[in-house]
Amino acid sequence: MKDLTPNKADLDPIEIASIDEIRELQLRRMKWSLRHAYDNVAMYKQRFDAAGVHPDDLITLADLAKFPFTYKNDLRDNYPFGLFAVPKNQIIRLHASSGTTGKATVVGYTKGDIDNWADLMARSLRASGLRRGDMIHNAYGYGLFTGGLGAHYGIERLGATVVPMGGGQTEKQVGLITDFRPDGIMVTPSYMLNILEQFHKQGLDPRDSSLSVGVFGAEPWTNAMRLEVEAAFDMHAVDIYGLSEIMGPGVANECVETKDGLHIWEDHFYPEIINPETGEVVEDGEIGELVFTTLTKEGLPMVRYRTRDLTRLLPGTARTMRRMEKITGRSDDMIILRGVNVFPTQIEEQVMATGGLAPYYQIERYKAGRMDAMRVFVEAMPDAADELSKTAASRMLTKRIKDIVGVSTEIFVGDPGSVARSQGKAVRVIDNRGKG
Repeated sequence: MKDLTPNKADLDPIEIASIDEIRELQLRRMKWSLRHAYDNVAMYKQRFDAAGVHPDDLITLADLAKFPFTYKNDLRDNYPFGLFAVPKNQIIRLHASSGTTGKATVVGYTKGDIDNWADLMARSLRASGLRRGDMIHNAYGYGLFTGGLGAHYGIERLGATVVPMGGGQTEKQVGLITDFRPDGIMVTPSYMLNILEQFHKQGLDPRDSSLSVGVFGAEPWTNAMRLEVEAAFDMHAVDIYGLSEIMGPGVANECVETKDGLHIWEDHFYPEIINPETGEVVEDGEIGELVFTTLTKEGLPMVRYRTRDLTRLLPGTARTMRRMEKITGRSDDMIILRGVNVFPTQIEEQVMATGGLAPYYQIERYKAGRMDAMRVFVEAMPDAADELSKTAASRMLTKRIKDIVGVSTEIFVGDPGSVARSQGKAVRVIDNRGKG
């Protein structure tokens, strides 16, 4: 793989500023953001008043812990525009969730918000090893999902060439990558596996492709998958993090020269880690739920937004700003089986480590009597699809999950192609506990 370490002269000065400079900037911007939310969003005024706190009570950054949390349901309860802090004629773009589990969550952006977003996406791409003049294949979905347009504007702000492919049409994706020879690709990690599979179907060696960087986000993924993709394409696989309620992609990003966690762009987003049960702030280095307060958002400020993502904060390395570990899972995706907490990424690690299995899987939750149970559907590699090999792989995966994760589960090893392929975000868990 190429050495893509960026030139420090190309970085934003704040990325390598002193911790004191960053904290001073955060405090100044935090005071503005709390006042902006309190003065312009009825829910925040009511909630602050009920908690007995006022924006003027923020004297140090530690005082943020006095303020109440914001939850995803708050966006649904104030659907569609009740949390906007500026008049509607200042909102120049709307994005929204799919709304498959209830009302959609709607987010709005001012021109200033869009400019900041583009700047932070460009910063993230530079951290990933991409440069002005590169070509970047954008396979994130366009539309109400923030991924496609967020990446698109960032690529253009970087001064790179964007190929606005979007999701799906995997055969065409491979054709364009082969013909256009882009330097980088932005895509969900699960869909990158589909692209890899399509390379093999077409008899193409992915290591002969032009890709030197893959920027993967929108779903948790493991270091085992990173190694799989990097070896297959001889390219760097870098993690990007974001969520619509805070901005979209580009809230945090790995640096290609270290790949040791995602540096949070703390000049725009203030992170906390809390105990998800008690809501108490925990020390840096402890695992808990990630909480964000936006520092510069005009259209939709968020105060102590509970992401449900589980991680921990670590000191900066390649940049001064703190890092967050790769997301281990979401508190609302956690499966509890006989008192053991299980995350899909733990199952993924064992699938990737089991010989004869392809890197595709799906977990089904169901009821066995009155107890919750789990089964895992995987598929055999083409050269290990005979019944003897599938039986051996099933036994090995069952043992690995029992020994390492600590739970017993049924394993079904299907033929190649039997596990549903993702066209964007992967659906890792199917919950059939309410079905007969």
